[in-house]
Amino acid sequence: MRTLTTLTGNSQKLDGGAMFGNAPRALWERWMPADALHRIDLGCRALLVREDERNILIETGIGAFFSPELKERYGVQESRHVLLDNLAAQGLSDADIDVVVLTHLHFDHAGGLLAPWAEGQPARLLFPHARFVTGRRQWQRATAPHARDRASYIPELLQLLEASGRLELLDDGQTSPTLGADWRFHVSDGHTPGQLLPEVAMPSGPVVFAGDLIPGAPWVHLPITMGYDRFPEGLIEEKTALLEDLLARNGRLVFTHDPRVAMGRVSRDAKGKYGLSESCAEVEGLAE
Repeated sequence: MRTLTTLTGNSQKLDGGAMFGNAPRALWERWMPADALHRIDLGCRALLVREDERNILIETGIGAFFSPELKERYGVQESRHVLLDNLAAQGLSDADIDVVVLTHLHFDHAGGLLAPWAEGQPARLLFPHARFVTGRRQWQRATAPHARDRASYIPELLQLLEASGRLELLDDGQTSPTLGADWRFHVSDGHTPGQLLPEVAMPSGPVVFAGDLIPGAPWVHLPITMGYDRFPEGLIEEKTALLEDLLARNGRLVFTHDPRVAMGRVSRDAKGKYGLSESCAEVEGLAE
């Protein structure tokens, strides 16, 4: 049996204009109101997949690894490692996770792999028994980043992952030897090269962890992209293909950055506009 539970991690406040790319504020503020510094609230949600004999975690959020100065710069709201607290609420610790799947290696998706910041202490890798699964092309990007996104990666984390001996890099279209043949990965390059979006097979239709291809419910709308995206036009084409595929298969999306919507089923109205049905704020032990 397989169950799904969404887990919130540390939250952020980031510039709304950057998060909504070329969409005007008059439009995006209907979805996500901004504060006095023009920042919107963002979550960093993970997905816990519990199978008969193993626990799989999709992403770890931003975590609490930043020093106080960088925590302020990137709008991280909590000092404690919130994801660890929410794992504990499920009766688990980081040592109980068997596999961690990383859509990509930007710090707001992989930073939770690290222990909380402590003055004078080096970075320390959590999840001591887990295999770490990510895309080979994303790993290559992270270890030799472009100037545009160099600050999005954590060099110390990459070194620790490589030294762990538990890193599994997947080529495009490859099945994970660790996860098995019923785990499918969609490949996306629009946000960052080689982003892998895991698809979890469930009885009432597939569930895709949408990563930064579709970070939240407002981004289901095809024209909406982020200013952080590498190739916005290509991203829209990738998004269209994924939504068409999931609509045909009664699929659902899990959103990592939406502070209010954890999951929704893909729908399309009479005018052909994509949206969501059955939206929910959290998922607890979903088995269907």
